[in-house]
Amino acid sequence: MALALASVPLAVAPLSAAAQDAVPIGTAVPLPPNGTAPLPVNPPPIPGDPQLLALLGAADTTAVAGERLRRPDLVRQFYAEHGNEPFWGNHPQAARALLGAAFRAEEQGLDPMLFHAGALSGRGAPLSPVARDVLTSDAILSYADALAEGAVPRRERPVTQALHPTPIDVVAAVDRAVAAPDPAAVVAALAPASPEYEALRRAYAYYARALGGAAYPNSAGDDSGYGGYEDDAGTAQSRRSAEYPYLSPQMAWRRARQLAVGLERLRWLPRPMPQNRVVVNTATQRLQLFQDGQPVFATRVVVGQPTKQTPEFHATINDVLFNPPWNIPPSILRKEILPKLAEDPDYLVRHHMRWRGPMAVQQEAGPYSALGRLKFEMSDPYDVYLHDTPEKHLFRLANRMKSHGCVRVEYPQEMAALVLHESPDAIRRGIAEWRTHAQALPEPLDVYIVYQTVTVAPSGAIEFHADPYERDAALWQLLTSPGGLPMAQDNDIDARRG
Repeated sequence: MALALASVPLAVAPLSAAAQDAVPIGTAVPLPPNGTAPLPVNPPPIPGDPQLLALLGAADTTAVAGERLRRPDLVRQFYAEHGNEPFWGNHPQAARALLGAAFRAEEQGLDPMLFHAGALSGRGAPLSPVARDVLTSDAILSYADALAEGAVPRRERPVTQALHPTPIDVVAAVDRAVAAPDPAAVVAALAPASPEYEALRRAYAYYARALGGAAYPNSAGDDSGYGGYEDDAGTAQSRRSAEYPYLSPQMAWRRARQLAVGLERLRWLPRPMPQNRVVVNTATQRLQLFQDGQPVFATRVVVGQPTKQTPEFHATINDVLFNPPWNIPPSILRKEILPKLAEDPDYLVRHHMRWRGPMAVQQEAGPYSALGRLKFEMSDPYDVYLHDTPEKHLFRLANRMKSHGCVRVEYPQEMAALVLHESPDAIRRGIAEWRTHAQALPEPLDVYIVYQTVTVAPSGAIEFHADPYERDAALWQLLTSPGGLPMAQDNDIDARRG
């Protein structure tokens, strides 16, 4: 039957070449009554400037005049909300103010070249009016977005990083700035306003001045007068020798880079941070509990090994689990427990473990449990939590990166008393019951697992820390424009993702 049908010639004439090109494959188009080929169906034209529409019309447009657009999605949204017409020629004062802020991005520890400072200040090839308008939009929108949420887009961040503030409508924020008497102030207000952020900004400016005015060399020579070095390299070197006699250029580069990375990580946090919260800094391996905005408790913690790094994320503590059993994760069971069991048939018994099903082993509750006597219950995409541990000796180590990713707390009973609003005796009585039971917090408590290699002491002093997970170099590369600071200037840190 199939062969017979295949041999019968079709009665309908094939589409013309033009009609075939006009009708997308798979589109259902009714035939005209006379049975001839359907006429092409063309969508109504999009109103707007033809050159602008042509420039942004391609779905894969990622560059204009050789400049990579950082936020093409925001650029398309911006023009769609303004009739797809060039915008900035009708708002020259706002354009100058907002571009000036973007070209001074070093004030926020950012590279001005990320925001087309070179192309828009006349150091690149001549731009058509439409191309200049589009690059101006991308510069202003992406700078506003960088202050509001971070310069590194979420899709480009390491898989170990899942922190971000509440998203805002960046296009609406730029529209408010254009209509404001001081457009740059409106955009500047999108950055964190915390004392910690301001302290890091001031410290960054100090080290940038030590380098001659900018920590990103390619921001020099800005013809618009909005940024860059204030003088040539020789004058900068002379001033550095006079004003910073004990600060080598290499140390200035290192500190400036560390501060720029620290500022970016602060832009990933909520605005403002909750008054009641737990903050775990895995870089310093310390935990702080804040109540009513003030630190009331601090302790050392054990965090993930370099090969099993504790990620950066936000979660909430809802309950404290007394005398928790440990349901051994399948990966740990497969890689660690089963090989030991093969060598020692009594391994499970000696470690108070038992089979609970196929490939399911549980360590019963007690002082020998890997979770200790308390576990702070919270849900997160990484299945990481805070808990006690019987291995108290680990807290005496300077390097406390010893866990599989969870956070072990040195003084969990004191912390439990504070978050449950109970007395220490009540916590001890709950443990002494020996039964596994949960007690809910009066209200959920926010937990932030962060990685900050620069912190601010209570005195206001800037404290620089080691980079045990080696995440700073990879983040610095994401913050640096393609023509920015070469990594060879400070190659003691291996650039890799955490």
